[in-house]
Amino acid sequence: MKLVHDWLGPVELPDSARRIVSLAPNATETLFALGLGERVVGRSAFCYRPAATLALPVVSSYTRVRWELLRGLEPDLVLVSTGVQRGLLEELRQGGVPVFPVPLPQSPYGILENTVLLGELLGVGEVASRLCARLAEQYAQLAGILPPLRVYLEFDLGGPVTVGRGSYVGEALRHLGLVNVFAGHPQSYFTPDLEAVPALRPDLVIYEPKPHRSRAEERAAALLGTRGWGYPLVVTGGDELAHYGPLFFDYLAQLERRLERLDL
Repeated sequence: MKLVHDWLGPVELPDSARRIVSLAPNATETLFALGLGERVVGRSAFCYRPAATLALPVVSSYTRVRWELLRGLEPDLVLVSTGVQRGLLEELRQGGVPVFPVPLPQSPYGILENTVLLGELLGVGEVASRLCARLAEQYAQLAGILPPLRVYLEFDLGGPVTVGRGSYVGEALRHLGLVNVFAGHPQSYFTPDLEAVPALRPDLVIYEPKPHRSRAEERAAALLGTRGWGYPLVVTGGDELAHYGPLFFDYLAQLERRLERLDL
């Protein structure tokens, strides 16, 4: 298949790759959602959705690849993401690996675009279109479903990170009816000035821990307590809003239900 990539220019890849190594969690999840799980022969350490991926060999961290293992798998396509994986992309290209970077979405609709893109790339465009139609309907049902509460969102990425303009997460919060207190900030993802947060008058805090953390709600409440914050708190299951595979829309619906239970 020949196509033009915004970063790479003209790209030619196998018409229907059969041995795929996916080093981006969003891409891995999408492949399984499209019914292509049997083609995936390797993953990154951060690809754990769905559970079937855990049986696959771990070819990389998020930014470093195990070259001997990768070559031994003889992939005809390697998938990465953009952004943090940009350096890995260049390393793979220089190593002569057939690699394709799946774009970082700027809105939840970008998740649907990526799904269609992978579907067309791998010869299952009709399946991708049907999946996206269902996800788009699910997303549409969430439009304006919550009151315009002012929200401070924080990801634990080894330190606090939040979102500003141009983030698919910020757009999703707006779609629900919420108001991101940093919506006007000119960076999509950034380390916030925590001392400035109270002046922005948030009505609640949404906190996303790292995945698989025990006592996540208790730990998050304790963290806010050290800052002297008494805001209502919603804690996600970890790596939900920061994850932009098809399950993002399920996680968004779960967030809406958690917020409704607060009865604010």
